[in-house]
Amino acid sequence: MSALLEVRGLQVHYPVRGGLLRRRGGAVRAVDGVDLDVERGTTYGLVGESGCGKSTLGRAVLRLTEPTAGEVRVGGRDLLQLRPEELRRARRGLQMVFQDPLASLDPRQDVESALVEPLRVHGVEGGAAGHRRRVRELLERVGLPASAAAKYPHEFSGGQRQRVGIARALVLDPELLVADEPVSALDVSVQAQVLVLLEELQRELGLTYLVIAHDLAVVKHVSDVVGVMYLGAVVEEGPAAAVYARPLHPYTRALLSAAPVPDPEVEERRERILLSGDLPSPADPPSGCRFRTRCPWVQPTRCADERPLLRVLPADVPAGAPGAGPAAGDGSPAQRVACHWAEDIAAGRLEPAAGAVAR
Repeated sequence: MSALLEVRGLQVHYPVRGGLLRRRGGAVRAVDGVDLDVERGTTYGLVGESGCGKSTLGRAVLRLTEPTAGEVRVGGRDLLQLRPEELRRARRGLQMVFQDPLASLDPRQDVESALVEPLRVHGVEGGAAGHRRRVRELLERVGLPASAAAKYPHEFSGGQRQRVGIARALVLDPELLVADEPVSALDVSVQAQVLVLLEELQRELGLTYLVIAHDLAVVKHVSDVVGVMYLGAVVEEGPAAAVYARPLHPYTRALLSAAPVPDPEVEERRERILLSGDLPSPADPPSGCRFRTRCPWVQPTRCADERPLLRVLPADVPAGAPGAGPAAGDGSPAQRVACHWAEDIAAGRLEPAAGAVAR
């Protein structure tokens, strides 16, 4: 299996200007040196708290937000080197499903117009009759009746609007779909239906997904590989089963310890890792490890002086946070983690600060 999407050293910095002359006085480092690969036909789940830069990363991959530096290769072509017309043609194979389906659809267009417009812009052959057939095929595929083609966005429920958004993303037969919080704006009862639909479409059409979410349960359910993002950088990455069974980075441990477990006995016994302080500003990130200002295992050496890079840890590293369960043990590839002390924390050789772990 080969990687469809390859991201190397991706940066998105927004200049900060001030004073009478509006001179540049620094930058907000929304994305600051991200590397990731997404294999064909798989789902890469990107998770992190609000403000970590994950949505900016998704938009930068499609050049909806212009990156500051780095490489974004899709099928071996670097999108950042393409001219405007070349990029327009390349975008036929790259589409996005947005968080708010109502805001992403034009309220003045009916569904048929919204789905036909990309076909006309990209010069897809078939004429008016062929385009109408294509619209009805897609509506049926996403679980909507043919009569939906004549309706406007405000006439649908939230789940139906998201199905329309998915149909619009599929109309040009893309290879890569970036889904930014695809179910967070929906009722819980509808979320599962949309996730099942995305899985069915992936199996039928061979789609590749980059799914961005803050809901750990959603990411676990849909992802083959999970990346955990903090303050503009990926701090842990690995197969979904392995990351959830044995989290290696302190931040991943804290996220998973905060997620509720649907078992009263396990919920009562397990421990929660408490983080101190607030998320630092991306305009002035901490030196060294960016998580050190909130990390319960922070050390006086290396943490403040040296930024940890993602590195592969052997598969036999001990299990992760208390209550997280044993290592996957299924032959999955080793995880990557950006922490100087990951082995010592996992082995129990480093203890968290007093009061950082609570029941």
